[in-house]
Amino acid sequence: MDNLWAPWRAKYIEKAVKNEDSGCIFCTFPAASEDQKNLILFRGQYNFVILNAFPYNAGHLMVVPFRHTSALEELPEEERNEHYRLVCRAVAVLKNEYKPEGFNIGMNLGRVGGAGIDKHIHTHIVPRWNGDTNFMPVIGQTKVQNEAPADTYRRLKPCFQSV
Repeated sequence: MDNLWAPWRAKYIEKAVKNEDSGCIFCTFPAASEDQKNLILFRGQYNFVILNAFPYNAGHLMVVPFRHTSALEELPEEERNEHYRLVCRAVAVLKNEYKPEGFNIGMNLGRVGGAGIDKHIHTHIVPRWNGDTNFMPVIGQTKVQNEAPADTYRRLKPCFQSV
């Protein structure tokens, strides 16, 4: 059996668990109206686009419904449709800005399904490049990020103005 190790993600999961005590970040961040601080790139009618503060790669985004639910099937059709439209828009933005060679796009539903925040569904969009994994995570247990989330935010925020 092969294992995919991502030890740098432990900080994200620990933070998410701590934040469960103070409320869901996918509910409190949009309510705070501090989009730049909270890395929110775009607000739709039913969903928003946010940068992952602990990204796998530069440009790692998430599309999140405003509705607090852990069940995909609970989203009404218009909310699901906007969610998917924003996923498509995010892919287009990332293709234009970062020129990735591929993407990982998906949801981790439930704690056992790998969700760090399992009470509020969200779709991850991770741009990928050939060779974007190397010896550092394997040998050094360190993921090298080539761009700070604040820089990614400044780069991508204007791309979502015309959504």
